[in-house]
Amino acid sequence: MQNMLVALGGVFLAGGVFAADLEAGRKVAGMCRTCHGIDGYAKIPIAPHIGGEPAAYLQAQLLAFKSGTRNHEMMTVVAAGLSEAQIADVSEWYAAHRVSVVMEADPKAAPELCVSCHGADGISVVEDAPNLAGETNIYIDTQLKAFRLGKRRHEVMNEVAAALSDDEIRAYADWYAAVKLEILAPD
Repeated sequence: MQNMLVALGGVFLAGGVFAADLEAGRKVAGMCRTCHGIDGYAKIPIAPHIGGEPAAYLQAQLLAFKSGTRNHEMMTVVAAGLSEAQIADVSEWYAAHRVSVVMEADPKAAPELCVSCHGADGISVVEDAPNLAGETNIYIDTQLKAFRLGKRRHEVMNEVAAALSDDEIRAYADWYAAVKLEILAPD
């Protein structure tokens, strides 16, 4: 079996998972650059920064858009046209970027409800949570309200957001927006 995998150019890993190809991922990212940038630094305030995000998180989100379990007028269309290999490749491309932060926000004021998953500096500490550092307050505010209203589903976030007031959502969004994010190209 291993010889067959080598003969196929490493297309599959054990268990049928696609092996990621960074160059192929960079090419797929060309479709993403208008909103998310080729490096994953968002070009528009309603799109998230995706450079340096965990690959598993990015892949799960793209698969959710592809399957229709998560909906967005642009992302659902884009993801529907991607193969599973392309999703793996582009997820790895963006995940290969390194991130650094400049704490212009008071680290002691980090939203307490968020730090166990999204980190005290806005860099995710768990694989299935996104980085929030440097996201626009508009983006975070919109996503938290979507979780609160059930328009976006997540087993933890729906419950967390349901307990937040509009003022708390805005304060959390403002705090993460005040953290400055830098995304660096893969090594």
